[in-house]
Amino acid sequence: MTPKQAYYKAKKSGLRIPKLEPIISKDAESSFYYALCVIKGRFILAEPIISKNAEYSYRYATDVIEGIFILGEPAICKDAKYSYWYATDVIKGKWELGEATISQNAYYSYCYATDVIKGKLPDFMHNALLLSNDESAKEYVEFIK
Repeated sequence: MTPKQAYYKAKKSGLRIPKLEPIISKDAESSFYYALCVIKGRFILAEPIISKNAEYSYRYATDVIEGIFILGEPAICKDAKYSYWYATDVIKGKWELGEATISQNAYYSYCYATDVIKGKLPDFMHNALLLSNDESAKEYVEFIK
């Protein structure tokens, strides 16, 4: 039985099925949905596998834990989109761990400046955005004036 099949069996029953949990916990997506839809709370056994995936770490933090998911932060901080979203939706402010990755994406750098920093970016992010020649850089220059 695959992790997805085990998850669907548990979801269909509407109950936790402890004997299926070791199978489900081998897949980040199945584990996330099992925690969200069946357990309706943390799935501790699966947190190590969830934490290796940026998307499901972010979603686990926002939809299951409804707060910081420290174990998932190393994966999240490698993805500009999820770093930005984690800063806005979970940290609700500046998140230095994700800034290096965010700085590599002009669009998310601009969003981080306007939605999180609400002003000029830290110098290394500011310079990277200006050097990008992206449309977001022009909008950023107008924003910080």
